[in-house]
Amino acid sequence: MKKMVSITASEVSTATLHGYLLGAVGPRPIAFASTVDGRNRPNLSPFSFFNVFGSNPPILIFSPSRRVRDNSTKHTLDNVLDNREVVINVVNYNMVQQMSLSSAEYGEGENEFIKAGLSMLPSDLVKPFRVAESPVQFECKVIKVEPLGKEGGAGNLIFSEVLKIHVDADILDGNGAIDQFKIDQVARMGGNWYSRANLGLFEVPKPVSNLGIGVDRIPDHIRLSKILSGNDLGMLGNIEKLPSKEEVKLYVDSNVDLRSLLSAGDEALLHAKAQELLKSQDVLAAWKVLLA
Repeated sequence: MKKMVSITASEVSTATLHGYLLGAVGPRPIAFASTVDGRNRPNLSPFSFFNVFGSNPPILIFSPSRRVRDNSTKHTLDNVLDNREVVINVVNYNMVQQMSLSSAEYGEGENEFIKAGLSMLPSDLVKPFRVAESPVQFECKVIKVEPLGKEGGAGNLIFSEVLKIHVDADILDGNGAIDQFKIDQVARMGGNWYSRANLGLFEVPKPVSNLGIGVDRIPDHIRLSKILSGNDLGMLGNIEKLPSKEEVKLYVDSNVDLRSLLSAGDEALLHAKAQELLKSQDVLAAWKVLLA
């Protein structure tokens, strides 16, 4: 008989319980929710407490929880209560790093579309913008908000009725249905782990302890690269501060291969080298190459 560890929910901290719940219940789809505040300023944030709950009427429900540390509410919830509209964007692998960057707790009124380097696409029926990079976008009206508690960690169910769906034609099969391979969805697991429907588990460090500079702060010659992808830019934008000139010089002086690339004078080669480093999660080294 296997040994079980038993946990009484009321006897552990909310943070500990949160970890067990998210580690066990998954993979969870991601609602990349776009809203606007009372001054029509855009906000964009991902939520993995999310699913579809009917097709007649078509209902999507997601839940921004109250923060455990101070019992405050998320901007998304505040915006939905002010303006009962939301766009729920589907997240695929090509945008997962930018999606993660947008989850950083930027200040009120900060535009996460810009910070994450994502494109704002006007909606047809609601005020919030769509994420142009998303393969499927749902324009919704909010029909009900159901608080599940008043303490930190409590969810707030946002019942969203779908008014209009936008689907990237490239992810459709010959019959006009969504091809489950082409859509290439990702889902949340526990901790920093995600699941890619096509390939399995991968890790994305969550921007919690630091506030990334954002894609908008990346120099143009890097941000507009023809080599670096949106995911690459999302990783680069998640760094808290750039390496100093001294750190870059030390890195160049100790790296013969990099000096060879620099002598070639081909920026594309440097970007390709940085991309290799990003694939191995060495973001700091990638930045040193790009700034060399």
